[in-house]
Amino acid sequence: MPRSKHLRGVSSKEQRQYEHIKKSAQRSGRYGKRAKEVAARTVMKRHKQRGHRKGK
Repeated sequence: MPRSKHLRGVSSKEQRQYEHIKKSAQRSGRYGKRAKEVAARTVMKRHKQRGHRKGK
């Protein structure tokens, strides 16, 4: 099964969260073609809220 592109600067756990959110949105038909974008933005928002920064 081909995996999607890895999000830069996130952990493997956050990558799995991205995959889960994206698949869930696509299955339910939410966001249409923007499912990947919404999933990425959601994961990055949580990433930044936890105090993670690029390069650390």
